[in-house]
Amino acid sequence: MKNTLDLSSLRFDSEKAQYDTTSDEVHAPELYQPEGTVAGVETLADIGPREIAQYRESGCLIVRRAFNPREVADALAGLIALIMGENPAFQGVWFEAKAKAILPTLSAEQREDAVRKLGAFVDFDPRLKAISDHPALLKVVRQLLGDQEPTMFQDMALMKPPRLGREKPWHQDKAYFEYPLGTPVVGVWIALDEATVENGCMQVLPGRHKDGPIIHFQRRDWQICDNVILGTKSAAAPLAPGGLLLFDGMMPHGTPQNNSAKRRRALQFHYAPKGVPNNAKAERLANFGNEGKNVSC
Repeated sequence: MKNTLDLSSLRFDSEKAQYDTTSDEVHAPELYQPEGTVAGVETLADIGPREIAQYRESGCLIVRRAFNPREVADALAGLIALIMGENPAFQGVWFEAKAKAILPTLSAEQREDAVRKLGAFVDFDPRLKAISDHPALLKVVRQLLGDQEPTMFQDMALMKPPRLGREKPWHQDKAYFEYPLGTPVVGVWIALDEATVENGCMQVLPGRHKDGPIIHFQRRDWQICDNVILGTKSAAAPLAPGGLLLFDGMMPHGTPQNNSAKRRRALQFHYAPKGVPNNAKAERLANFGNEGKNVSC
């Protein structure tokens, strides 16, 4: 799908750019050895009691055609507009550290492929808010939260530029969130490009969400120790554009670096029951490790 945004008219100040400072150390290939793929359904409407039970058991579920091509194109256009500075009030773009020296020399199109992530954007673009608030998606999330009203508390766009996108090491998302440990959290990972094993699709350890918290350490990122993962076979979650992965907040997951020539852009939202206080920092550190005092996804 071709982006029709006129990039030449947009403003960009490279001196104000933010950079992802996490280590770009190359991970061991053995950390990502998928054996099979995550089970799923075709559409959000196909999720019923059996699929809810399957999610509870495995901690994850794929929906192969959650959003249509128009919705995907709109979401991409929204992200690109924010990256290019169409809304000067938005300051939530983070570039790959490797791009810092060359960012001022890049064209608008090249700059898009230097972005690591965006955060807290739904209030700056109605096309992206429409995805996070999609009625069919919220209906499913409500069921996965035990029929509790969901609140979306984190919105991110996770980018893996061609041959530049770094690894996100194995982790549990609840290691970043300060909800009480027993609070259900549903992650939603939406592919905007084809996501493959080669360009860094999600990999998960089905069923391991039941094992509870795993101690994390500050290494390449705030992560599970590599020795815990080595020798473990994962399940891959390849997705076509518009497909999504639903996953439990305690599910161990990671994405390898993108060594391919293809982009891998995705949206990620996290939902918790409305009204639950998000202030349990001491509990989070006690369960996931005291090196995580000031971490962010």
